[in-house]
Amino acid sequence: MASNEQIVLELYAAFDRSEFDIVRSMMAEDFTTDLVGVPTPLNREAFIQFGQEFLKAFPDTCHQFDKVIATDNRVVTIGKFRGTHLGNFQGLPATGKVVEVEVVHLDELSNGKIVYHWGQGNQAGMMKQLGIVFIPGISLAIAAIQHKWS
Repeated sequence: MASNEQIVLELYAAFDRSEFDIVRSMMAEDFTTDLVGVPTPLNREAFIQFGQEFLKAFPDTCHQFDKVIATDNRVVTIGKFRGTHLGNFQGLPATGKVVEVEVVHLDELSNGKIVYHWGQGNQAGMMKQLGIVFIPGISLAIAAIQHKWS
């Protein structure tokens, strides 16, 4: 039987290869995920749909992990995701730019299946690499000006 670390690493490798039948088979039926920036938890099918949309935008996605920390039923992966923006991503048309984003994931397993996933990526860094610049709203600009002059 594969270790939890091996299961999680194979999940990311299958994800990178767009092998979503394998990804689905590695997740429990009651799988849930919390993704930073996504307002509600996703179930297994919603997460797979999210992954498929992500891979349409970054079809050459590759995860590389610098650290993998495994405990009894949890695996933490710390590293980078790299991909080329070749499709629509959150309303942004393809830029052709390569991005490299720091990521941290926590996966929890039970009986050899992933039951929970939490993911955090450097979204601000990714947007900057894609050429998106944060422009504060008018209320933030006014508050900054008022603070400076008070």
